[in-house]
Amino acid sequence: MPQHTRPRQICPDCDGFPTVAITTGQTTPTGHRQTLTVTCRACHGTGHTTPARSHTRIGA
Repeated sequence: MPQHTRPRQICPDCDGFPTVAITTGQTTPTGHRQTLTVTCRACHGTGHTTPARSHTRIGA
């Protein structure tokens, strides 16, 4: 039996892109660019305004 879920609202602060890589402008000794991985503070890296529902079974 299919279950219907309502779509969650996209976070207005990150527009659904909760984790980004930002370059520092410096390079490592091997020549690669140094980057920082940053997550959205408003949605805590989920990309949505409401937390996902947990799917736990009761009385299994």
